[in-house]
Amino acid sequence: MLLARFLNKLFKKSGFILENAYGQKYIIGQPDKKNPIEMKLKDKSLHYKLYLYPDLYFGEAYTAGTLYFAKGTLTQFLNLALENIGRTKINKFNEILNSFRGSFRFLTNFNFIKKSKVNVAHHYDVSDDLYFLFLDPLRQYSCAYFQNETDTLEQAQINKVKHIAKKLDLKPNQKVLDIGCGWGYLAIEIAKQYKCHVTGVTLSENQYKFAKNKINELNLSNQVEIKLVDYREIKEKYDRIVSVGMFEHVGRKFYNSFFEKISNLLNNKGVALLHTIGSVDAPRDPQPWITKYIFPGGYTPSLSQIAGPIEKSGLIISDLEVLKIHYAHTLRHWKERFTQNKDKVLDMFDEQFFRMYEFYLTSCEAAFKFGDQVVYQIQLSKELDTVPSTRDYIYR
Repeated sequence: MLLARFLNKLFKKSGFILENAYGQKYIIGQPDKKNPIEMKLKDKSLHYKLYLYPDLYFGEAYTAGTLYFAKGTLTQFLNLALENIGRTKINKFNEILNSFRGSFRFLTNFNFIKKSKVNVAHHYDVSDDLYFLFLDPLRQYSCAYFQNETDTLEQAQINKVKHIAKKLDLKPNQKVLDIGCGWGYLAIEIAKQYKCHVTGVTLSENQYKFAKNKINELNLSNQVEIKLVDYREIKEKYDRIVSVGMFEHVGRKFYNSFFEKISNLLNNKGVALLHTIGSVDAPRDPQPWITKYIFPGGYTPSLSQIAGPIEKSGLIISDLEVLKIHYAHTLRHWKERFTQNKDKVLDMFDEQFFRMYEFYLTSCEAAFKFGDQVVYQIQLSKELDTVPSTRDYIYR
């Protein structure tokens, strides 16, 4: 079987048992003798689809239920697969199809304001009730900061907000812009803890309504304003600008204009902080399953794709930190909470939706553990002496 021969070339560490759609079993690599992972295929078309284009068809098959695990779990298999494959290319067919799909998407995908709003609604406006099943109580839908691996998700998200606030070097009464403010927690904390005036912008109807209600509930409407607008429509100047988990939705064609906008909105002595998922590898095509089903219009850039537009905008990279395993821990917590709440998810959606989100969270966790994905925190300024000359102020 061609698929089995192909998989045996990939799996050098440990292995699994593959049963094809005809009930024939194949030993892939060296499976654990006591508790082997056993993957079963129910659709014979997967015999060639998983060979030609596993980046897309594996996730589709798992979501549809035509690929499942009779023994072991999706997490165990993806950890094993990514540990073997790592950051290497799977095969020429997969690479060519990714390149073709990526090139077509680059040529046809324009994240203008109207399109960006549609893309945001596809994911973030699915259901607040869904996200609140697996996010922490603060509604933070971005990478947490684990000072210790034993930190709870709640503590790690609080750590993240404090870490970002320190890098912004906030002072009372400063005007702060939060681009992609989500459900509003970061904006609220900056206003409460640092006595700043914060404007948060989002394209999500659900997040906008939730954040507005929360701000009114906390009597912070004199300090925090949430706007349902695109960042490109903002005209005012700000002392501080922060953007967490939003840059992934900007689109490669718009990197230059994004940083030009940041430069135009930032005061001369201002500080900006960009927190974004990125790749440690050279620029490559987007992951096809994620962009088709989870984040249309999304892309996680290489550092080289970010640095060039920053330089052209006149902004200075005054600090750069790479958060490596933090998002893997975050996603593990989300995945565990999501699966523990399966009955509640199925009250809202069907089994196929559950499997789709299970695959999304699990595959992303594996990508941050064994693949090329990291989080970049990039501090920006206009002048060299805007922030202190050492990093001590971040950890005081």
